[in-house]
Amino acid sequence: MKYGLIGEKLGHSFSKEVHSMLSDYEYEIREIPRDELDSFMREADFKAINVTIPYKESVIPYLSYISEEAKKIGAVNTIVNRGGKLYGYNTDFLGMTAMINKMRLSLAGKKTVILGTGGTSKTAFAVAQSLGASPIITVSRTKRDGVIDYGELIKDHLDAEIVINTTPVGMYPDNYSSPLDITPFKNLEGVIDAIYNPIRTTLVIDALERGIKAEGGLYMLVAQAVYASEIFLDVKYPIERLDKIYKKIKRKKENIVLIGMPASGKSTVSALLANDLSRRVLDTDQMIIDARGLNIPEIFASEGETAFRDYESTEIANASLQNNLIIATGGGAILRRENVRMLKQNGVLFFIDRPYEKLVPTSDRPLASDLEAIKKRYEERYDIYVREADFVIDADDQPVNVAKKITGVFYK
Repeated sequence: MKYGLIGEKLGHSFSKEVHSMLSDYEYEIREIPRDELDSFMREADFKAINVTIPYKESVIPYLSYISEEAKKIGAVNTIVNRGGKLYGYNTDFLGMTAMINKMRLSLAGKKTVILGTGGTSKTAFAVAQSLGASPIITVSRTKRDGVIDYGELIKDHLDAEIVINTTPVGMYPDNYSSPLDITPFKNLEGVIDAIYNPIRTTLVIDALERGIKAEGGLYMLVAQAVYASEIFLDVKYPIERLDKIYKKIKRKKENIVLIGMPASGKSTVSALLANDLSRRVLDTDQMIIDARGLNIPEIFASEGETAFRDYESTEIANASLQNNLIIATGGGAILRRENVRMLKQNGVLFFIDRPYEKLVPTSDRPLASDLEAIKKRYEERYDIYVREADFVIDADDQPVNVAKKITGVFYK
């Protein structure tokens, strides 16, 4: 290994892709079991590495030099080998600070709760302190000196204004978990989550639905990688490089999700998008058919609509875990709020808005098999489509033009 990332479990990592956009060095992702960390660090057979969970503190005894910033925080995420001596730095501090500034979120004088006690928690504490947050409260499952537990958090600190999550709860593949129910926190102004896969965690979506400023850790990841690469290579990148890479990575990882009425053209448009953008299509109706071995009218006839909706939610959950897809949903997918929340974790939702007069009924759509049924579904669902969509696309046009509209908006 010349350059790379070490950690215990790295199936969620986007770091290789970020670093490949910064320079032409080869960047390797290496999972290291805890009992092998000692030999890896003693051998030090690398030029420079990043360090992530759970080793940001464990690597410190192997270092000849630790930057003042990393020393103050008590965690290292960047190590450079200079003539056999290991130099440690913390670029997470700069990355989290950059993310909070991007959010235009003020922490000055704000009661701030930090979830978790690992290396990233220490970074978050230092960042919050540097931005004037007060008081700062650290929360863990187990109470100890300077750390409260979740029971005490709920009992005494429901007036918290900022929440920063540094735990892995909600990280891929456990996307649909959350470290905290923020419902009773009525004074919340901002939620920051260090997790970047999924792009928007359940915690972040909970906050956004309540009109609270919230951001996942993707911008932090890109920012800390830029600063780490500067240390690796002893160079300085223009600030525009960070924003450009962030936007590129975000669009590469996000799914394009099509919602809309049956017969609105979702399948046709998704095929055109897949061809233009070299992305794979997942059609949730087809996923249900493949999983059940029955077509949709047969499922409705034999098991009923509720069973079909349950199968639909299962396949939406499976699709939403993935990245860089075109996801075409069934007409009723948005009827369950949980489906929309799952799709939004990694997706941008486009409502294919085609006038109902131009929707053609077919026998393979049990709830839209004739014009009267289509009109009824349209009137029932139209406001929901508009509310849940990130973008409404006028689809009273040729499918190729609809696809171009979506691409233009998505990559704007």
